[in-house]
Amino acid sequence: MFTGIDEVDWASLHHAQGSAEDVPAWLRGLASADAAERQTALDGMYGTVHHEGNVYDSTLACVPFLFSLAAREAVPERGCIVELLVSIGAESGDARAREAVRAGADVFALLLGDADPGVRAAAAGAVVRFLDDPARTLDLVRRRIPAERDGRVLLALTEALGLFTRRFPGHAAAALDVLTAQSAPPGDPGLRLAALGQLALTAPDRVPDGLVPTAVRLLRDRSARRSRVPARTGNDTLVGRIRRLRPSDEEGARLLRTLHTALGDRTGERIALLTGQLDSPDPMDRCNAVRMAAVLFRGWRADIAGPVSLLGRQLGAEQEWLRDAAVSVLSELYDLAGPAADDLHALLAGRPDLWTHRWERGRPALGGALKALARSGDPRAVPILAHVLAGPRLPDGAGREIAHLGPAAAPLVPALRHRLGRIPLDSPAADALAAPLLAALGAIGDPAAAPEVLRLLSGAPYGLGARERVAGQAVDTLDALGAVRPAAPLLRALLHGRHAAAAAGALWSADGDLSAVLPALLRELAQDDPGRRRAAAGHLGRMGQAARAALPELRRLATSGLPRDRTAAACALWRISGDPVPVLPVLRTAWTDSPRTRGPLARCLAAMGPAAAPLRDLVTAELASPRRHTARARGYEGLPDIPGDEALLRACGAVLAGL
Repeated sequence: MFTGIDEVDWASLHHAQGSAEDVPAWLRGLASADAAERQTALDGMYGTVHHEGNVYDSTLACVPFLFSLAAREAVPERGCIVELLVSIGAESGDARAREAVRAGADVFALLLGDADPGVRAAAAGAVVRFLDDPARTLDLVRRRIPAERDGRVLLALTEALGLFTRRFPGHAAAALDVLTAQSAPPGDPGLRLAALGQLALTAPDRVPDGLVPTAVRLLRDRSARRSRVPARTGNDTLVGRIRRLRPSDEEGARLLRTLHTALGDRTGERIALLTGQLDSPDPMDRCNAVRMAAVLFRGWRADIAGPVSLLGRQLGAEQEWLRDAAVSVLSELYDLAGPAADDLHALLAGRPDLWTHRWERGRPALGGALKALARSGDPRAVPILAHVLAGPRLPDGAGREIAHLGPAAAPLVPALRHRLGRIPLDSPAADALAAPLLAALGAIGDPAAAPEVLRLLSGAPYGLGARERVAGQAVDTLDALGAVRPAAPLLRALLHGRHAAAAAGALWSADGDLSAVLPALLRELAQDDPGRRRAAAGHLGRMGQAARAALPELRRLATSGLPRDRTAAACALWRISGDPVPVLPVLRTAWTDSPRTRGPLARCLAAMGPAAAPLRDLVTAELASPRRHTARARGYEGLPDIPGDEALLRACGAVLAGL
């Protein structure tokens, strides 16, 4: 297995952590008779040699030895090694790696008949990915199906047929015939589901009518037949922990993920499929549905009230892992979690231990169910938050969640003021402690909190920089509270610092002193910092015609720089000049080129009223799109921004109403 391994100059090769001189030990560890040692070695391979899917020179040097390990029957758990080879050669996207794995593809063909079902299952997809002869490849897979007795391997072979149709479309007809036969009764419900999913992905015209009801029925038949597999146990290694955290029905999750992927933008059918899953008597089916709901809600727009209500019902489940999964999804939905609010409140009323979550290290945090209820805007969160605020330690970020309640959180103002007043102003962490509380007080809008906010501006020492860091949000909060006048002298002192734009905007709200405000904002507009330029543009737009002196610089910014800069400048141009002609082309380009600017753009268009008519096509297309504007063609990427997308839809509606 390891012939020549010591002849490789591993010290001159590299992986994610530097020198690859530790790689031979991991390769040998993969062949160990000790399960913990094998898992530790696999951790090392994925953590460094193939870290996050990357390929290094040491990765390529490992490929021949990995093939030797995969082909040796005495090596336990070789399926993991085959999966590693597939990841290196296919999923990394590296051309050199693909060629290296393709060179050993005949090994995968031999492994299709291996005694270990885990090896056979991993080899099924590998054969299709790396053998270049389509006739031989299809023959290998088709001949294996009637000989196979292991359900997991049959599922892998079915998925391999679907992959074959996508890789070799000119040879797909025979593979589709096999899939069509597998999807028909009276076959095993799991295999029928798998075949239907592959047909829906590759040949929708071959899918029989009533795909979703059929899939739900097959799902339940499959669950009724599925043997109860004991919970996974394993060694305390990275791979071992990941395996224990995975759902026990990984195959069911994969089957349904394939169906959802095939349905794509057909959100009505996907909602129906989710509803059937979430209403299943089997808790594992429901857990798989909860995880798929997260993907759908993040990336697509749909009427989700029904599934959200069913998510709420999972909060009363006996299985804590199911409850926790549902809470995690609901906490991302904000206003859209409303149909589950009764269930969230019922859970919190009966489980005070869930109000906060205490990490092993660091400060406590709000529990997920309480976050979800507060983010939904439900005032029933207020009494619970009052208990939390009365505790000895304030959970991290609690103020930001309280802010979602707006004026409904007014009963919490005394406790918030008390917390804000106790922050030590000489602490380097003063700004981090104050920011969430300021967010809450600004959203509630009670002017009675002004003294504690003023204390942050007047009392924080300059030496540690805390005053400088907290000043901007403190000024914005005073502006939101309508309590700027008492702070006017302090604000004037800020007109030459990094928070000049916020201070100038607040002063304009207080007394409209053009002679102090306009020069400060013009200076900010010329800064190298894009954030300061955008802030200045926003405040100049608020000033309207009084800011005409800024028009030349705003026109320049509207045609240069980053999309967000151009957007901010163009919107300010409109609010100051009222002339849509130079503004609309800038807005159209930014809308198309930078989807994340669409929120402020739509609000600007709503303010323009009938003058926004030339961009009606953008707004109507946005409202008709099934995808969230933060989603990509291949699925959701990045952090979820469901509330941002919902705000965009509301703003687009306001644009059309204004027209």
